[in-house]
Amino acid sequence: MGNPIHDGIRALSTTIRNVFRPVSTVQFPLVLRPRAERYRASFALLHDEQGDQLCIGCLFCERICPSQVISIRSGGKRESPVTGKKRGYADDFTLDMSACIFCELCVQVCPTDAIVMTREQDQPAFAREDLVLTMDKLYANEKSKTRSWGDGTKLMGMQDGPKAPKAHAAGHEGAKETKAKDSGDSAPTAPTAASASASAATSGSTSASASTPVSTAASASSDAAPTRAPKAEHGVGAPPSATETGPGAPPAPADGGTA
Repeated sequence: MGNPIHDGIRALSTTIRNVFRPVSTVQFPLVLRPRAERYRASFALLHDEQGDQLCIGCLFCERICPSQVISIRSGGKRESPVTGKKRGYADDFTLDMSACIFCELCVQVCPTDAIVMTREQDQPAFAREDLVLTMDKLYANEKSKTRSWGDGTKLMGMQDGPKAPKAHAAGHEGAKETKAKDSGDSAPTAPTAASASASAATSGSTSASASTPVSTAASASSDAAPTRAPKAEHGVGAPPSATETGPGAPPAPADGGTA
């Protein structure tokens, strides 16, 4: 075990050293720190420029929510009190912040940018019911809280990525076709290895078929021609040559005389 006096002095020195450190915390919610532009803490429903509700009750946000904290009751289509045109409305919109994971998918899929996230947190609560954002609270957050940077249009545009201009792409394709045409007109087409080998095989087979009758005629003439014996200069008593001996040749006399 260590020295208790030494351990006590070390602990006291640590406490005294931290007493004079600058304060890094604030008394929330009395003091609110500035948040980053992409900070997301709560939600709000918006109106359009003419004061009409942007939410059309399409239920896209309710279906995509992974935590299933959004509940919407659609009111169907009816005439707008501002424009007089028929459009969809939501009669009730409820969002439970106690189970929200702040994924912002509901904002991304909204076709009319009706729901956005805010950068200010809600006040702490002692009951779960206080964390439920009703339709009136969501529309109140539109005026009382600062919106986050993103909405459905911006987030969906980031998913698509940049696109090349159509005029530039069409000009590039035309230049490629012109270059290919020019190269085809100026340079003759070189024979490929496959065509060269096919031509060689065709000529070889033609030569072989042409020389076949000659070889056959030569072999036939060799079979039909009689065998001529070389002239042998031998006198009486000389043995007959090998060509004279055969099935039709007379036998040689036994005493060496003439036959």
